[in-house]
Amino acid sequence: MNLSKPMTNKTTIAIFAVTILLAGTIAGSVGLIQSADAIKSKGNSASEINSKKVCGDRLCSEKSTEVKSPEKKKPEAVKQEKKAEAAEKAKEVPKKDAKEETMKAAEEQSSLKVPKTITGTITSVQDPGQGHEGHQLAIILPLSENTYRGYLTYSASENVQLVALHGPLKTGMDKGQPIWTTDGKTKFGLTFVDNENSAGVWQFSGNAIAVHTKNAEPFTMTYSVTYNEIAKDSARIIKGTMTSAQDPGIGHESHQLAVLLPPRDAPYAGYVTYDASEPVQVVTLIGPVPKTDLKAVPSWTPDGKTYYALVLVPAKSSGSVAFSGNAVALHTMKDTPFIVSYSLVLTK
Repeated sequence: MNLSKPMTNKTTIAIFAVTILLAGTIAGSVGLIQSADAIKSKGNSASEINSKKVCGDRLCSEKSTEVKSPEKKKPEAVKQEKKAEAAEKAKEVPKKDAKEETMKAAEEQSSLKVPKTITGTITSVQDPGQGHEGHQLAIILPLSENTYRGYLTYSASENVQLVALHGPLKTGMDKGQPIWTTDGKTKFGLTFVDNENSAGVWQFSGNAIAVHTKNAEPFTMTYSVTYNEIAKDSARIIKGTMTSAQDPGIGHESHQLAVLLPPRDAPYAGYVTYDASEPVQVVTLIGPVPKTDLKAVPSWTPDGKTYYALVLVPAKSSGSVAFSGNAVALHTMKDTPFIVSYSLVLTK
């Protein structure tokens, strides 16, 4: 006996409908999951999953751990930054002393100047110097704080003496050497050269240059002077007054020496005009020279090891001499000190 009842059409339709509903529910769930994954992978939109927003590969509530690579600067920007850095460094460099720079520039400019030349005819006047009231003086280059260096060519109506002044001297420095002063307060060292002639050429350095006679009557002179005027602060000028000391040279212990330029390897060259309290010799040392090369040449040594060739200019109490050598000094063969005032101009 068949206990089952045949299925009706209504039953079949109900089962089919349930099947369709279940399939739709499953498909809807799968579609929702795929949609969420798609939104998450795009990275430029947000959707809600379990009430939380998703931003790219993270929840929007989380902080990003992404490290951005530094942006490359344009070449023009790099150049501007370097210029700014260089400007800042320049501010840190201490500026040189303006006065020192000015003096240096002035000295360099002075060394490049073309010498001045003055020609003319002059008649002397009474010498204004104290103790010289009965003498005549023709001023060629007037007193200056700077130092003159040059040449005088002259032809006078009688024998004349050549005069150069050095100074003014510091207080207490007039200690026996010839001086010249108009008021007894401001004093100058006096170089007085008497060549016993009325014409000649004289090479000089000093703070004033003149021509003189010991006569009361005026004289007339035609002259040409060529010179440079060198600033008082120039390193090329060395002037002053000094007292000699015992000569340190072996064999010269009983002599006196006033060192104007000490020994050095590089040679000096220049001019010195001086006036001393007694006749002196101008000494130039050349060297050092091996002792074996000095057999027939006068020499000077302070220690018996280092030797110099010795050049002596004949003794005078005043004069003007050109020199070239590794040391320059004034010398006497006496054991008593002498005083000397001088103006020295270096050309090398």
